[in-house]
Amino acid sequence: MRPTMNESANQSMDPTGWDRATCDALIGELRVVREAMLDSEARLLPLLAQIDRSQLASAANLAHYLAMRRFDLRRVQERLAWIGVSSLGRAETHVLANVDKALGILHVLAGRSWTPKNSDEPTGYLRGPALLARNAEGIFGPPRPDRSVRIMVTLPTEAADDASLVDDLVAAGMDVARINCAHDDEAHWTAMAAQVRSAAQKAGRTVRVLMDLGGPKLRTGPIAAGPAVLKLRPVRDAYGRVLEPARLGLRAPGSTRPVDGANAHVGVDADWLAQLEPGDRIELSDARDAARRFAVLRCEEGAALLECARTTYLTPETRLRLRRRDSARRDATALELPAAAGTIRLQRGETLRLVREGLGHGARPQERRASARLAAVSCTLPQALDALRPGERVWFDDGRIGAVVRRRTSKAVELEVTVAREGGEVLRADKGINLPDTRLELPALTDTDLRDLRVVARIADLVGLSFAQSADDVRQLRKQLAKLGVPDLGLMLKIETRRGFEHLPEMLFAAMGARVTGVMIARGDLAVECGYERLAEVQEEILWACEAAHVPVVWATQVLETLARTGQPSRAEITDAAMGVRAECVMLNKGPHVREAIRALDDILRRMQLHQSKKRPLLRALKAWRRAPGSAAR
Repeated sequence: MRPTMNESANQSMDPTGWDRATCDALIGELRVVREAMLDSEARLLPLLAQIDRSQLASAANLAHYLAMRRFDLRRVQERLAWIGVSSLGRAETHVLANVDKALGILHVLAGRSWTPKNSDEPTGYLRGPALLARNAEGIFGPPRPDRSVRIMVTLPTEAADDASLVDDLVAAGMDVARINCAHDDEAHWTAMAAQVRSAAQKAGRTVRVLMDLGGPKLRTGPIAAGPAVLKLRPVRDAYGRVLEPARLGLRAPGSTRPVDGANAHVGVDADWLAQLEPGDRIELSDARDAARRFAVLRCEEGAALLECARTTYLTPETRLRLRRRDSARRDATALELPAAAGTIRLQRGETLRLVREGLGHGARPQERRASARLAAVSCTLPQALDALRPGERVWFDDGRIGAVVRRRTSKAVELEVTVAREGGEVLRADKGINLPDTRLELPALTDTDLRDLRVVARIADLVGLSFAQSADDVRQLRKQLAKLGVPDLGLMLKIETRRGFEHLPEMLFAAMGARVTGVMIARGDLAVECGYERLAEVQEEILWACEAAHVPVVWATQVLETLARTGQPSRAEITDAAMGVRAECVMLNKGPHVREAIRALDDILRRMQLHQSKKRPLLRALKAWRRAPGSAAR
């Protein structure tokens, strides 16, 4: 049961603010809080043997903070602020010292004797922030001269081969390079790390390498391919006039060579292709039996470029007829089209079967009988099906599709789709699945993770523990790192599930057995797991707890994503990026315009650190309003 303050909290405050009775009441209430802090620290004693000596003070401060936050102190804060005493609102890095200073001032105001406490008990106003800065430097490297918040960037596959790309990222301001082990392979990772080391050496500064383990991520399994249909469509203006015809590249079956200028490619019989000449006409009946005519623009060895001013649907059965000026017709063999990616269209109210294995497939909407085939999809961790219970929620594809478990059978779990846009949503293979209500007992380290750790130990500075959910998960990772001979490798705990958020304090204590630890707020999965409406308060609570533990934080997921993807930011994401100044590092994802995103983020962070330090606003002189109101304009 949460402790409550005494009834004096509801008394009206004296206009003078600090009469003896008010001060005495506050002293009594703060003493209750202080005793709870010390009791919490005493209960921590059995854990001290597992905590690195350099982290002992931070562990005690975290225990004090957690004890303090079990009280509702809003009225106490209001009265402390009324009489001009610290309201405890920015005490995260030095909780006990802050309470003791408030108690000391209250004693003086009340005319009572007070023996000053040690300013570092265990951390004070100066030492607490210094410990956080030390730990941030330990995991992310030294800060830039005019930017204390670091920038992390997820490397694309091209970074393995493109040295100039990595040089540009470092020059733009990247401080930490993130390698996602869920993609690519050991050869790519090793090459990426080498490129980062080389670029950092040329730039004359430190750039750390973080390797994120894939973890037990639930994803949708393979889905049966749909019909191979290629739609070619010309570009038209608002009046429907053709601005640019559709261009089709023809090449021999099996060839992957691109045809310059083509919007799409198909394979066609090589002998038939070899006889084409510029100016030839190709006629066909498309998938809708619509007559279409293509002109041959260019021919080269093993390829040709065609164009058409009308929308055309091609299938493998479409036959091409070559019409020469002599009116001779020569039919091509069936076209080779790339297989269409499998999809399942889901509407609200429909049933989706979650199965253990096999190809997923859509429903047959024309069949209304009870025996009609239902849409089905498998998941990458079949054991998750055993944990699902009726009434629990299931989210797909970053929360775009929501469902509720309705029934379990021996072969499947039947879900009712409850969240989807009007007209339905399309579900594809390899999309994330979140189970926010389900208690999953999955190992933090999969067999793949254990193999990947050998590479991590060899080339990385930091390792990311994906889907960290318990103290035991952290201990298992530390045990594996010790076996690999790198017990001091930096740990990055990724908080991306509701259970991980709920168990954050115990994971922080477990991580304090290592010298260097950080936390990443993976806001994408976390928003789905906790609910978008709760994300704002959840990310704040993570920031506060980590500040109390002097653990640096990475502000991650969708930061300046539109800018990195399109080159043009949205207004909302600029504000979001500015909020990242309260963390010690901000992460950008890959994208064609990631260099511009790094430069923009660098500028935002430099500006914002002049105005904000964690929760505390900094009252620097404002230049915008220097002219006093009412003064004559010059």
